[in-house]
Amino acid sequence: MQAKAEKKAAKDSPSFGTLRAPAPDAARGQAEAWLKGAGKTDAAAQKEFAAVWDSDRTLLDKVADTLALGDANAARILHEVGNPDSPAPTTVPALVKDLKVSPYLRANLALAYARALSNRRVYEDALEALKAVKAEQVVDPAAYLFHRAVAEHALMLKNEAEDTIDRLLVDVPEAPERYRMVAALMHFDMLTWQEKDLGWVARKMDNIQRRLDMARGGKKTQKMQKEVVVRLDEMIKELENKKNGSCNCNGGNCPNGGQQGQPGNNIQASSPQQDSIGGNGTGKGEVDMKKVKEIADVWGKLPEKERAKAMVELTRGMPAKYRDAIEAYFRELQNKSSSK
Repeated sequence: MQAKAEKKAAKDSPSFGTLRAPAPDAARGQAEAWLKGAGKTDAAAQKEFAAVWDSDRTLLDKVADTLALGDANAARILHEVGNPDSPAPTTVPALVKDLKVSPYLRANLALAYARALSNRRVYEDALEALKAVKAEQVVDPAAYLFHRAVAEHALMLKNEAEDTIDRLLVDVPEAPERYRMVAALMHFDMLTWQEKDLGWVARKMDNIQRRLDMARGGKKTQKMQKEVVVRLDEMIKELENKKNGSCNCNGGNCPNGGQQGQPGNNIQASSPQQDSIGGNGTGKGEVDMKKVKEIADVWGKLPEKERAKAMVELTRGMPAKYRDAIEAYFRELQNKSSSK
């Protein structure tokens, strides 16, 4: 019974093992065979193919150019996604998901397409394209796993990103050093992640801004904005309801006899500042939620100049990602007060 369970688990698990890109001559032979199978056997096409493969471009670039040479739809797709002046695509092309086309075309088109999207920070569609194929099917498995990990990390898919990074570092011994270095940095970054702390808010805000930059301000983005505002409201309420925590205000002169730095306070920085809003930016720069609440309570009544001054004081010495989150929160408060 146990043996059957082990066989079933092995069958249901994704395929793991050493992944390597084909040798240059083998890769060229595969590309040439596909091109001829696509009907491009004329002298002009063969001459252009030779020019592509005699260049010093990367393997994936050569394969992508071959696909564009042999398939008009692939050429159009790669041209559109590679043009930084064109709007970011909003859907993954049907050709990438069409199981009836050549696996060589579909898999490597998906990778080239996803790489272009990743470079443009369109991580949602990049990940969708990569999920349509497997690392074992593409000419550059290192690029596949790297760009998949980048997308998963950016979209805060921690478990998925960890699995992909593990495959990249363990299963692809020939992965470029730059891929391995960035993958390790992403891994160590995720070790610091905590659910719904201020860092979570900042990462969420980064995704919101990225989506707005791509003109994707629809329901999904609005939902993310609401999640950020709700979480910041919760953090303020948690501070209000906390009865036995410490206080980091007025240089330690806390009300009710509280002492600065008491256990249980997970909001103050590990290297406390001299006042609630100052600092030289050398500590963690975490937010004084008490000060946030004080400003939030009167935000709708403050003149524009006072709001700007309060924002500068509140975010002084704070890391940029936290400043963005707090500024977005107060912008939302301003929108609410203006609509009343």
